[in-house]
Amino acid sequence: MSETFLGMPSFPAFPVAARAAVQDGTLRGNLRHATHTIRAKRAKAVAELPDWAELREAGRRIKDHTLRHLDRYLVQVEEAVTAAGGTVHWAADATEANRIVAGLVRATGESEVVKVKSMATQEIGLNEALEAEGIRAYETDLAELIVQLGRDRPSHILVPAIHRNRGEIRDVFRSEMGRWGRAAPDGLTDEPADLAEAARLHLREKFLRARVGVSGANFVVAETGTLVVVESEGNGRMCLTLPETLISVVGIEKIVPTWRDLEVFLQTLPRSSTAERMNPYTSMWTGTTDAETADGPREFHLVLLDNGRTDTLADEVGRQALRCIRCSACLNVCPVYERAGGHAYGSVYPGPIGAILSPQLRGTASAVDASLPYASSLCGACYEVCPVAIDIPEVLVHLRERVAEGGRATREGSTVVLRPARGHAVERAAMRAARWALTRPAALRTGQRIAGRARRLQPRSLPGPGRAWSASRDLPAVPAEPFRDWWRRIYGAGGTAAARPGPGGDTGKDTR
Repeated sequence: MSETFLGMPSFPAFPVAARAAVQDGTLRGNLRHATHTIRAKRAKAVAELPDWAELREAGRRIKDHTLRHLDRYLVQVEEAVTAAGGTVHWAADATEANRIVAGLVRATGESEVVKVKSMATQEIGLNEALEAEGIRAYETDLAELIVQLGRDRPSHILVPAIHRNRGEIRDVFRSEMGRWGRAAPDGLTDEPADLAEAARLHLREKFLRARVGVSGANFVVAETGTLVVVESEGNGRMCLTLPETLISVVGIEKIVPTWRDLEVFLQTLPRSSTAERMNPYTSMWTGTTDAETADGPREFHLVLLDNGRTDTLADEVGRQALRCIRCSACLNVCPVYERAGGHAYGSVYPGPIGAILSPQLRGTASAVDASLPYASSLCGACYEVCPVAIDIPEVLVHLRERVAEGGRATREGSTVVLRPARGHAVERAAMRAARWALTRPAALRTGQRIAGRARRLQPRSLPGPGRAWSASRDLPAVPAEPFRDWWRRIYGAGGTAAARPGPGGDTGKDTR
């Protein structure tokens, strides 16, 4: 077991957690239905834009430019937010961020806050940190509410309760809503409209009572210090406009330089996430408001969170993970995520993006983080759908190299000792065997001839540990003709391209 993000329990390495998850038929059915539905709708929405490839490239360039000049844009954000009446706080890690937020809430004299869905606050374990200070945080996003009431953990970026079906959600509402506030209506069914209405009635009293709101942000526009939240339910609009004090915890990578840059992402994000042309609710706020009747906070605090992002930025290959706009498209096409679910990743960031982001933010010393770069088949589907062109397979291979160089973390007493993992030892042995054969042409030729003559004896499945691999895949067929024989037949005994018959029967050199 290993420590993950603050406030959450420890998790085993991905293979251990995934092995248990794939045995849950209900979980796999829920995931398969949801991911297939979302990705089919996304593909249709993206196909509507003839310039999608250009928008994708524009998003990549904007993000790369911002990351290269992040120091300048962070200062610009601080100046703009301060000029608009807000206060900027800098948090190096989760502990500092939680301390800042808890102190700000205590200063208001309040003991409860309403929250917009925020992965940054989940990353730092803010709800648990506030609870330790006697402050209760209420999640207002429907899926996050389901997770909170069920004492569960999010398993998807866009749909945190994707692993739950309607019947399970109904049971959670019936048994838990009364402990957190207004109870579920009598005779609550599992119809989506009834579940949504129960959540609406439960949350309404919290919206009207709350004096402090906590949010994240999808984007921060540097030129004006404006924060942007996109959502589909309207709960975000309520949290951002009704409370007198608003505290926003935002990763430093969420900055975009200008409003013109923001326009690109307001096209690509909704199509990649909810398969909509635009988000139903796009809320933007700049600083504070002084009027009694105006919407928006009278006191605004922006907590800019590092928590491993600067270290990630220093990695020339891995830094592209910071382009992520949290659309979740990569999760919905990933065959590994579809079968294992989000909890197996042991992080608030599941799926392919989590497999490259979490090990960089937290390091690869723990068993779970050392295993995440291997939680992929490297099929490349995640790269194809990413709206900011993050080459996730490239980063996965890069992180695997880092893990292989460092070995796996094993705890002996209070000391963490790095030891080579068994899988890495087997891989190194295989590479040594390949090097031996490839540097001895006679041995290689003999082995190829034996394999060619024994092709009729090729098994349908691999023996031993390889049986699990071949159970869901066809073994590649051994060619009817060995490559050496094919080469000799085409190019002649001389083994050069010059001996190959050219057009008209003459011999000519291949100049390609």
